[in-house]
Amino acid sequence: MLKRRLALAVAVPLTLGLAACGGGSPETEPASASDASAAHEYDSFSHDELVAAAEEEGEVTVYSFTSRIAAVEEAFEAEYPGIDLIGHDISSTEQITRLSSEAEAGAPSADVAYISDAPVVLSELVETGILTGYVPERVADTVPQEYQEPLLANRLSTKILMYNEEAHPDGSPIENLWELTEEEWNGKVVMVDPNVRGDYLDLMTEIVLQSDAMAEAYESHTGEAIELDGTQNAGEEFLKRLYANGLVLVDDTDNVNAAVGATDQDDPPVGITSYSDRRDNEEEGWALQASLDTEPALGITFPASIGMVQDSANPAGARLVADFLMGDDSATGGAGYEPFYVPGDYPVRTDVDAPEDAAPLEELGAWDIDPAATAESRGEVSDFLLSLS
Repeated sequence: MLKRRLALAVAVPLTLGLAACGGGSPETEPASASDASAAHEYDSFSHDELVAAAEEEGEVTVYSFTSRIAAVEEAFEAEYPGIDLIGHDISSTEQITRLSSEAEAGAPSADVAYISDAPVVLSELVETGILTGYVPERVADTVPQEYQEPLLANRLSTKILMYNEEAHPDGSPIENLWELTEEEWNGKVVMVDPNVRGDYLDLMTEIVLQSDAMAEAYESHTGEAIELDGTQNAGEEFLKRLYANGLVLVDDTDNVNAAVGATDQDDPPVGITSYSDRRDNEEEGWALQASLDTEPALGITFPASIGMVQDSANPAGARLVADFLMGDDSATGGAGYEPFYVPGDYPVRTDVDAPEDAAPLEELGAWDIDPAATAESRGEVSDFLLSLS
């Protein structure tokens, strides 16, 4: 019988989340960057050799920022019945805190981190050697280099503006982001607090980094050049006006989805959430849809990355999980990729077809974040947002 041991994480206090976002390093680094870049002996193993070594280990533990790890666990154990995959559903913010603390204590609990929040992962976990990259040889030629380093991504996720398509059957009510700062949408924009969840902070940071585009969008919308009110640029000015217009901050993405997407609403809000959450429309009674064609962009795309935990107990199993998460050689990725083969998630493998019923990536109109640039700016953006609360 397959063991079902999906563990739900306990939410970390806000102070820990902010510490993780701050770009600092553990007091005692577990390894230098040069140590982290050294190849592990299992990196060159063939698939059959990895399976044999992983079966000898017997189990593998995965920290995952998505609850879809439960479906991965079931499929993995069906494929490899001699290996017990232990999946833990833990937000990226808490993963960063846990992995750093465990490394400092010299007692890693996980073997694999399936994680987003790339800007903080880069500075907190990769540069300190807590996580290292692994690219299965069979997918090396089908994944663009930008999604192989510093960690391998298996898909692009999103944080975008969504609306209720039942209430707005003719398309999004928002043609320009600056509309969200106007009286019509006062108290009717919902999102997770960006100082609690890093991917939402990444979106706020990208808006600031895209200040030129935000200024152009303002002029397109109003016919006038933007005037700043105590802010440094158009991105900050947008955020200041958005917060002043009754932005509703919640603590969980499902709360956003329910508020925006619930059917039978006469005047629903709009909100920031994941495009792929449309997969739950029928089951949850939602009518979520992406706000396509919104200027200058409807949100961001960012990588969902796979990291090997340095000095973990089951390094062969970790690499086998990474291989499994990348999918098989079919056009849809097979059982290992099935939980992520949904409209609104975008495969990074060039030989996997994009799921239907979602805008193609090139037509989505989202900004693709640069983790390094975001890492440099998000601390300042976080402080700015706290000053608005």
